Amino acid sequence: MQTSEWFKDWFNSPYYHILYKHRDENEAAQFIDKLSEHLHLNKSNLIWDLACGKGRHSLYLNKKGYNVVGTDLAAQNINWIAEQSNERLEFYIHDMRAPFRVNYFSHVLNLFTSIGYFENEKDNSKVFKTVYNSLQPGGIFVIDFFNSNRVLKNVGSSYEVEIEKIGFKIFKTLIDKKIIKRIEVIDAKEKIFFEEKVSLLTKEDFMKFSVNAGFKLLETFGDYDLNAFEKENSKRLILIFRK
Repeated sequence: MQTSEWFKDWFNSPYYHILYKHRDENEAAQFIDKLSEHLHLNKSNLIWDLACGKGRHSLYLNKKGYNVVGTDLAAQNINWIAEQSNERLEFYIHDMRAPFRVNYFSHVLNLFTSIGYFENEKDNSKVFKTVYNSLQPGGIFVIDFFNSNRVLKNVGSSYEVEIEKIGFKIFKTLIDKKIIKRIEVIDAKEKIFFEEKVSLLTKEDFMKFSVNAGFKLLETFGDYDLNAFEKENSKRLILIFRK
């Protein structure tokens, strides 16, 4: 596996968390409330928060009384959140492409566009196979991704923002069916450059990955209130699969 994968540097950078600090716990809580009610989660369920970041979804699920395991590739995320572990909440550094706890979980959640980072499309299929193998028979897999059709409308846009006295200049472009977000960080007159690169995955792409892994699609939603998905206008693409 190459060490040059962009997400290993960016997700471990303190600037990543500064830029996206607006992703707050209230947003996570509202979505989890809707999702847990819709999925009829109960306290006996074993939930895997796959690519958990700094754990905002994991923490809220655990607060609601659920058993949760959060994993993320970024060591700084896990080291920061691990101190909040308890008998119903565990955190591990883990690459989502690698096997993890076979036939163990009742639900796997991959939230807030936390897939599609890889250069090789086959790696996305690896994730689906890993999740399939980690689920108990009849287990549920939830994917929350951006709506590619809506995102395409903003390709070529740029903006600048200052957060905590740190400047960010951001430009979005489309190259080889990937949304490239180029990020220039200006900190104490020093310029540092990062890049986000996310494949422009569609519902059809996810269906291909799911069929190859053995999943069945149950439902599709278009936002965190679980309204119907509209191909051109929905903010999100939320897919619910069953093993």
